[in-house]
Amino acid sequence: MAEIGRRMAQIFLIVEEIMLESFFVLNLLMTRIRNNNRTRRRRQSRVIRYVMADRIPKQVEHMQDLIELSDVDCLYNLRMTRAAFSRLSYLLKHVGSLTDSRYVSVNKKVALCLSILAHHKKVKIVQFDFKRSGQMVSAHFHVVLNDVLMLHSLLLAKPEPIVDDCVIPSWKWFKGYLGALDGTYIKVTVSESDKGRYRTRKCDIAVNMLGVCDRNMKFIYVLTGWERSAADCRVLRDAVTRPNGLKVPQGHFCLCDNGYTNGEGFLAPYKSVRYH
Repeated sequence: MAEIGRRMAQIFLIVEEIMLESFFVLNLLMTRIRNNNRTRRRRQSRVIRYVMADRIPKQVEHMQDLIELSDVDCLYNLRMTRAAFSRLSYLLKHVGSLTDSRYVSVNKKVALCLSILAHHKKVKIVQFDFKRSGQMVSAHFHVVLNDVLMLHSLLLAKPEPIVDDCVIPSWKWFKGYLGALDGTYIKVTVSESDKGRYRTRKCDIAVNMLGVCDRNMKFIYVLTGWERSAADCRVLRDAVTRPNGLKVPQGHFCLCDNGYTNGEGFLAPYKSVRYH
């Protein structure tokens, strides 16, 4: 009986060791399964990155939607018709220095730049729309802007004053008229320390841009860079005193609103007078 008891005790010890080892193996296996499930869920939750084979059809389709389907879609997205877009691309390519790169055409570079300027989009949004990297979007944006600045002699119209023998009913009363000027706000991004000077009454961060247009609504002069807090008269004074600034010949004038004062070369409406 004593021998049987010792054997039974040894058997129980062996069974207990087997159960402990089995429990350890099962615990290790369950841990591995949970880790694999977490890894799989983490991979599925990541943003799907496009490969080049998937990017190209989407890029072509997006460009077709912008500049090939209708003038309405092109006007809403790029703020110009398809004809105006084609003329701008032609000028930048044949008169400016903009060229087709290996993966990006001139039309796509211009559309990318106009998309940012028209709606004040972030680089991340344009990167997703055009299926391009953020570095490429930023580089092409600055290249197109520099080429547009090089075309200022073509894009800015030459002012033609109203002559004395003009018989057009809308303009015969404005002998010597060159254009009309006014200021507008253009949204920009500045550092935190400068946001107070550039903040508008609607809490937007913008610059005060001065623009002068002729009677055909073509720009003849543009001055930008002044912060929102600068008064319109201060911006106009800076434009007049610059070496290559706004010049109004003797005997001619520009129309302006009540934000400016009457002076030599500038005609503002009289206060408290009804004109309409």
